[in-house]
Amino acid sequence: MVAPEFISKLNAQVASEFAAEQQYIAIAVYFDNETLPQLAAVFYQQAIEERNHAMMMLQYLMDRGAEVLVPAVDGPKNGFADIVEPVALALAQEERVAEQITALTRVARENHDFTSEEFTLWFLKEQVEEISKMNDLLKVVQRAKENPLLAEEFISREKFGAGDGAETDAPPAAGGAL
Repeated sequence: MVAPEFISKLNAQVASEFAAEQQYIAIAVYFDNETLPQLAAVFYQQAIEERNHAMMMLQYLMDRGAEVLVPAVDGPKNGFADIVEPVALALAQEERVAEQITALTRVARENHDFTSEEFTLWFLKEQVEEISKMNDLLKVVQRAKENPLLAEEFISREKFGAGDGAETDAPPAAGGAL
C-alpha cells in the first residue's frame, strides 16, 4: 500500500513538474524571441522532459490505485535581463526538484514502501544529470554573455541538450512519453 503522505507529496510533485514544463517553455520562448534557436531548442526539449516526468508520476499513482490530482500551476517567469538569468533560474529549479525528489524517497523509505522508493530512484538519477547539464550550460552562457552566438555555436557543435530518445529504464508515462 502506498503511504498517504507519499501520495500527497507525489501529487504535489506533479504540480512542480508541470510548473517546470511551463517555466522551460517561457525560457524557450525568450530565447526564440532573441533569435537564439539553439538555446530555445534546449529548453523546448527540457519542457517535454518535465511534461513526461509529470505523466510518469500520474501513471504511477494510477498503477498503485492512489488518488490522482491533476494540478493547476502558477504562471512562469517571463522576460529576462540577459541570457544568463534564465539558465541560472533553470539550474535553481533543477536543484529544488532534486531536493523534492529526495524528500519523496525519504517518505517512501520511512513508510517501508519499497516500490515507491524504487520509483523515485530513477528520478534522483535523472536530477543528477539535469543539474550537471544546467551547470555546464550556465558556465557557457556566462562566458558568452556579451556574444550569445558563441553559446549557439557551442550548443550546435557539441549537440548539447539534444534528446537521444526515451531512456529504456524510464517509468511509463500516462498516455505515452513525447
